[in-house]
Amino acid sequence: MITFEQVSVHYTDAAEPALTGVDLTVPEGELCLLVGPSGAGKSTLLGTVSGLVPHFTGGVLHGRVTVAGRDTRTHRPRELADVVGTVGQDPRAHFVTDTVEDELAYGMESLGLAPEVMRRRVEETLDLLGLAELRDRALGTLSGGQQQRVAIGSVLTVHPKVLVLDEPTSALDPGAAEEVLAVLQRLVHDLGTTVLMAEHRLERVVQYADQVLLLPGGGQPPVLGDPAEVLAHAPVFPPVVGLGRVAGWSPLPLTVRDARRRAAPLRARLAGLRPAPTTPPPAATAAPIAETARLTVRRGPVPALRGVDLVLRPGEVTALMGRNGAGKSTLLGALAGLHTPAAGTVRVGALTPHKARPKELIRQVALVPQDPRDLLYGESVAAECTAADQDAGATAGTCRALVERLLPGIADHTHPRDLSEGQRLSLALAVVLTARPALLLLDEPTRGLDYAAKARLVEILGGLAADAHAILLATHDVELAAELAHRTVVLADGEIVADGPSADVVLGSPAFAPQVAKVLQPEPWLTVRQVAAALAASGSAP
Repeated sequence: MITFEQVSVHYTDAAEPALTGVDLTVPEGELCLLVGPSGAGKSTLLGTVSGLVPHFTGGVLHGRVTVAGRDTRTHRPRELADVVGTVGQDPRAHFVTDTVEDELAYGMESLGLAPEVMRRRVEETLDLLGLAELRDRALGTLSGGQQQRVAIGSVLTVHPKVLVLDEPTSALDPGAAEEVLAVLQRLVHDLGTTVLMAEHRLERVVQYADQVLLLPGGGQPPVLGDPAEVLAHAPVFPPVVGLGRVAGWSPLPLTVRDARRRAAPLRARLAGLRPAPTTPPPAATAAPIAETARLTVRRGPVPALRGVDLVLRPGEVTALMGRNGAGKSTLLGALAGLHTPAAGTVRVGALTPHKARPKELIRQVALVPQDPRDLLYGESVAAECTAADQDAGATAGTCRALVERLLPGIADHTHPRDLSEGQRLSLALAVVLTARPALLLLDEPTRGLDYAAKARLVEILGGLAADAHAILLATHDVELAAELAHRTVVLADGEIVADGPSADVVLGSPAFAPQVAKVLQPEPWLTVRQVAAALAASGSAP
């Protein structure tokens, strides 16, 4: 269905090609999972299938890509629209209408489908993706995860032969992600749709993949093969594979179910041992850095927060979790001064955020939103770093040093628009960290990050917590919460429904439990790092 013949892509002014030596075929009716480090060329490869590369993005394409017999060099994206459906990392870039139902129908209208066909497909898609209650909502009022489901739905209604998806579950809660992946699996198995999907959260998707295509980066050729065989030697792998490596299992498991069937000996080796916390929890008696009391916020006609009481203390990392639309981003925005409370109060230090002057607020609280481009205005990485140093009153080079920790090897002259989604997020994080705010707010901070970048992020945030900064991160990444958070707060319909130590909250929730916890329950193990450290300390590591 998709054939790459000696494909390489080189962008103007880039020192190295974005892709090189891609020579393979993705068969019809298979789900092929594209994996690799951030910046390895995954988005570029996906763009060659839809024709966006090079017709829209520019650059020079060498070799040939054919999709259902159509050569993408001679067929522009509009000439492939009936065959290839594409959803990128930013769902807002896809929207051309104002409401959910209109957006789902737009692609079919462009292809001239009959009204009765459009109506039926819109209803089917609303049900498939759990969007029926949102059908009349304005797209701008939806949460990031809800927008992502609408973007996926707008492609599904056209019934393309090939689906190209870039991080399709990155902004979805665990339940919504499972629903979307189940729909994709049904399309592959029942309709013979070919799906090429890039995703960093391998723990969610690898069990659905027929093949894995690894882009190692660094000029190395791509590898296509059986998921277990490729991930056994890949630089990126889900926690369940990491647990298998620590335990010495062969072949490596790809699912929690497979790992549980083989976990009895590992449980025996861990008997009597207990995990050590990644960082010590803060003192419960410390004066709070931020506090909300009976906070109520409305987003237009929608009550987004209802009577929220939350205290954030220095040295504490808090994970804010809940389904899409629960109010997580709104709570972060209220703490950053972006929303005026309808009732209740918000305090950060001695400031009331929505009334404070920006120069005062920047040293107390910083927010990295879901879309990092909202913070990036410079023409280069160097320009962003210089501006960040000046705004924060920091020593010259402070921001650049943070960028180097998060994004090793990124050139000063690189334009932010030329970075991958994960790289842009890392740059935005470095910009806000330059001021070393007392309270750091992160909205989906691991979206677009590979496991290595996520590990670097965990190290930096752990260091900030040790320096008495308070960190609140809204995330659907249960593995990040297990690795980093002292405390987990769960929101539902704008109200706090759970608040306690992360181990207690996530172990008691099938939806928010990480893979290691599911494999080794009821014992309190959350991460591969905890298991490896305990085995090494006891002398029972393989």
